[in-house]
Amino acid sequence: LHPQSVAGEPRTAQHRRDGDGGKHPCTCAHDTWDLHGQQRMESQGTARVDGCEAKKNRPNRHTCRNGTSHGRTRKEADRNIRHANERNVPSGTTQVHAVTVDPKPAQMSNSNEFAVQTLTTWLLNEERKGTIDNELVVVFSSIATACKQIASLVNRAGISNLTGLAGETNVQGEDQKKLDVVSNDVFCNCLRASGRTGIIASEEEDTPVAVEDTYSGNYIVVFDPLDGSSNIDAGISTGSIWGIYEPTAECRMDVNDADELVQNCIVNVCQPGSGLLGAGYCMYSSSTVLVLSIGAGVFGFTLDPQIGEFVLTHDNVKIPEEGKIYSFNEGNYASWDKGLQDYMAELKAPADGSKPYSARYIGSLVGDFHRTLLYGGIYGYPGDKKNLNGKLRLLYECAPMSFIAEQAGGKGST
Repeated sequence: LHPQSVAGEPRTAQHRRDGDGGKHPCTCAHDTWDLHGQQRMESQGTARVDGCEAKKNRPNRHTCRNGTSHGRTRKEADRNIRHANERNVPSGTTQVHAVTVDPKPAQMSNSNEFAVQTLTTWLLNEERKGTIDNELVVVFSSIATACKQIASLVNRAGISNLTGLAGETNVQGEDQKKLDVVSNDVFCNCLRASGRTGIIASEEEDTPVAVEDTYSGNYIVVFDPLDGSSNIDAGISTGSIWGIYEPTAECRMDVNDADELVQNCIVNVCQPGSGLLGAGYCMYSSSTVLVLSIGAGVFGFTLDPQIGEFVLTHDNVKIPEEGKIYSFNEGNYASWDKGLQDYMAELKAPADGSKPYSARYIGSLVGDFHRTLLYGGIYGYPGDKKNLNGKLRLLYECAPMSFIAEQAGGKGST
């Protein structure tokens, strides 16, 4: 735009064709108005074309709405028009803005950086798809509540006098830590209160527990409330493990004899891992991570302490096809059989000269398994001369973890 008109009034970019009564308004980047609303012409290098002015011999010409061609670039014209709109236009003048339109307008994105999917919404979506029923949703939700409570207890163990031994041993012959006992109570209370479990079995209990009739449901839940509790005092990662079964036909709870009731509970609980409806674990470490499977893939959720919810962070986890980490307690190497010793030697020094495996061992099943799930490799606790069947429990640990491994594309065996 030119800074001043002849009459001293700031010029604008609007004008109308002389003699047409404003019927064909046009907006140009080079036209101006004086005080009387009369169109003024550029003094040099301009030509009038159909009521508009156009620069001669200028590249990048564009056409206004009324067919007038102008020798200004679109970028320059749009900029001048924006400036012109801020000025006063004489009364009775119609404004038509000739602006450059993007032929491919940007589309609104459906994603939202603040959108999160919590464990609750994920479970409800699975129920809607028919993968699980509402009863099982309640069971998983009650387990998640127990994990939140245990995570809080583990984080505050050092300042809440929850470290050290409880002075008792469990059915496995292990010394119970204080948090072992507390975590077991938390799990049992949450599962009873859900109203969806009929029998619960804990590694810390001598026998399975039949839930009272006032609360009882159908599902059977087996669990290790706090795996790796020997690491608690050192602040190393620990975790909870669980598996969920349906009741078997042999189970009869409508009996009055206590011994017969216990026997029915044991028969009902001791099912093969192939009968699992779902399984999972929760790791208490630098963050609290809950990993589960309902038979349709593996999904991981991280606890957000600000909102108190588990948020989906690991969608449809798959174990890498190749890994270079092994997790074994090599302190028992001398007690292993010859075949296992040779296998371990091959991992550390491959005969073909390939890169050897690296050793990583925490001493917490949940922590070692979680790393293997994400990075690949192999985890094992084989039997030795002292423990012929190893130290992992088939019901509470091996079966649920193998279920998760197979759902993630790996293998599990006993």
